[in-house]
Amino acid sequence: MPRLPSDPNLSFCPNYADDAFVNTRLQLTNENITEDQAIVILRNIWQAENNAAKLQWQEQLNEDRDRREHLERLENEEQERQEQDTRDEEEAVRKEDRKKNKHKYTAVPKLDVPLKATILPSSYALRKLDKGEYVELWYFTNDGLDDAKLKSSVDEDAMIMATLAGGDTAWVSAASTRNARAVVDDQNLKFEDFCQACPRIIEAM
Repeated sequence: MPRLPSDPNLSFCPNYADDAFVNTRLQLTNENITEDQAIVILRNIWQAENNAAKLQWQEQLNEDRDRREHLERLENEEQERQEQDTRDEEEAVRKEDRKKNKHKYTAVPKLDVPLKATILPSSYALRKLDKGEYVELWYFTNDGLDDAKLKSSVDEDAMIMATLAGGDTAWVSAASTRNARAVVDDQNLKFEDFCQACPRIIEAM
């Protein structure tokens, strides 16, 4: 069935009583049908055709809507497929990059800002702790830490001549030498210094 070019709901029934329809009325009139009856018949015929056209128009609208929705659905599915393909490609690139650059994706631990100052005893004391050897508590008192801070300003590559335990002399790192005259034996520590040093040496161990 051919498509209707316009909406039949907007059409109006012609005035079949007008002179323009004289010949049309005459074709229906005879000894049994008057001219007025012919006008009514023409109006009924037009109304029946218009009602049929309205039904066809509605079906046409429904078909157009269904076709439009189908095309939109196909377009959306195609767009989703393309977007998924793009996501898959990007994920494949990220996975390949993670394989090649593992350190780049290492998670950064979420740590709080330290509230306490870092305790840095002398390198001599740390070396003794690393070896599991005895080290005086004095190195972890305020005086010992101040002495370590002073020595930290010395160039680590600087060397000085020192006398070893056997009496021999040798070049040693200036930053790691022990100032024996400043060190206080544990039994001679003041109680205040002892209370400072104990938690610090435990933390250092």
